Amino acid sequence: MSPKDSTAATRAALLEAARVEFAAKGVAGARVDTIAERAGVNKERIYGHFGSKEKLFDAVVVTALDQVTEAVSMPGKNAADYVGRLYDYYREHPDLVRLLMWEALHYGGEKPLPGQERRVEKCGRKTVSLAEGLGREPSPQVARTMLMLIGMAMWPTAMPQLNRIFLGEDGAADHDAMRDSVVEFVRAALD
Repeated sequence: MSPKDSTAATRAALLEAARVEFAAKGVAGARVDTIAERAGVNKERIYGHFGSKEKLFDAVVVTALDQVTEAVSMPGKNAADYVGRLYDYYREHPDLVRLLMWEALHYGGEKPLPGQERRVEKCGRKTVSLAEGLGREPSPQVARTMLMLIGMAMWPTAMPQLNRIFLGEDGAADHDAMRDSVVEFVRAALD
């Protein structure tokens, strides 16, 4: 294996190990020793590749968001189907939801996020796609609608305890019914 391949493999192993650790424990609770051990490398590799535990966390979040962007196409003309695809993605990748929740707790609502400009640009493209699909001009109201659509897709995965409280154990376990409800709600709201 070339040094370049080895470096890329080490970085990928660190990102994968860190994703598991950060999703479970957040930035403050995650331990670099655990991440390094899980990745099968020396913990100094974390600092060599990322500089700090916080920068590693930021890289994990950015990577996870890039993956969802790649996997789930823009809303376009069918926002309800978009929400269904997002719902499916979040159900299959609950660690992404946990990472975003840890990020919110870590950075709060006031501090700028690392790479925020890039994320603003990506969300702007989603807003434009939704606006085009709705036959509207992009606007703050369309952006708020986009935010609500993402929230509806994410909420059942983010708050499974509320699913059990409202629906009971059997109802909470019926993910197809929840998906259908979310999609139909969006369809009714936007038609």
